[in-house]
Amino acid sequence: MSTAYAFTPLPRTQRHIGAFSEMLLSSLLSLVASLVLSAEAITLAANPNAVFSCDINANISCSVVAQSWQANLFGFPNAYLGLIAEPIVITVALASIAGVSFPRWFMNAAQVMYTAGLLFAYWLLYEAYFHIGALCPWCLLVTVTTTMVFASMTRVNIYRNTFGLNERWHLRLTRLLDAWVDQYIVILVIAITGGMIAIKYL
Repeated sequence: MSTAYAFTPLPRTQRHIGAFSEMLLSSLLSLVASLVLSAEAITLAANPNAVFSCDINANISCSVVAQSWQANLFGFPNAYLGLIAEPIVITVALASIAGVSFPRWFMNAAQVMYTAGLLFAYWLLYEAYFHIGALCPWCLLVTVTTTMVFASMTRVNIYRNTFGLNERWHLRLTRLLDAWVDQYIVILVIAITGGMIAIKYL
């Protein structure tokens, strides 16, 4: 005997379609970058002297970054992490746009994992900027998209009070979100990062 399960989507006004659409687009771009970087890692393993289209000069070079120890921190190319994580983010974004409401524990876990991903992305950027001495355009794209996904996820989780904040703090934070303060912070971070790159490498 089969049992039918009815799906009741959230009302459209509660789906945060804008934030999840931003998350979807960013994670799709990050997945593309991860696929390219993974393919390049395989190519470099077969031919360490391979040259890629993004090898513009000594300062803008995917192959230089890919051959550093930082690019294989866990014993395999970091891009493989993107191949694992981004499809999950894409699924969450699509399901949320359709009206699925994930439980608090799931969204809290996703927030923790993507916070770790954000810190990892900026650590890699720091290493490339100060120690490796070269930048990878695809890696920069991952850094930007990771920032966007983190901001979108945090925005939704604050609005829905996934973190279990008291009423006073929740009201304060939602007012900041209503004023788009989080988006201004993202723009500022990306602008500062772009400015630092332009000053040193361009």
